Amino acid sequence: MLDTSTLDRREKRHLRIRKKVIGTAARPRLSVFKSLKHLYVQLIDDQTGKCIASVTTNTKENKASGKKSFANVESGARVGRAAAEKAKAAGVEQVVFDRSGYRYHGIIKAVADAAREAGLKF
Repeated sequence: MLDTSTLDRREKRHLRIRKKVIGTAARPRLSVFKSLKHLYVQLIDDQTGKCIASVTTNTKENKASGKKSFANVESGARVGRAAAEKAKAAGVEQVVFDRSGYRYHGIIKAVADAAREAGLKF
């Protein structure tokens, strides 16, 4: 019997999602990645292979605050709002949401809800 880890299962889910979710210039992909300490959000145009905008919790300001981890719901909401602001500055109103194989709850849901509240449509 094969033993598959949580990471292997998430990667399989991610590939399954990526078959269907494709970002264009008019409607880029809002991709979320979370590590144990930080969150990363990118707006990606898959047709040209370019990153339109990116937001992360891995910044000098956050590191200076003294916390060890920023992978939480509060930071997720902050990153979601910042991603929506950068998207609007780049002229993007609609996106497709790529949850990267993570379950849609907690941090991932906070990012999505904050981006919607800030004006992105998906």
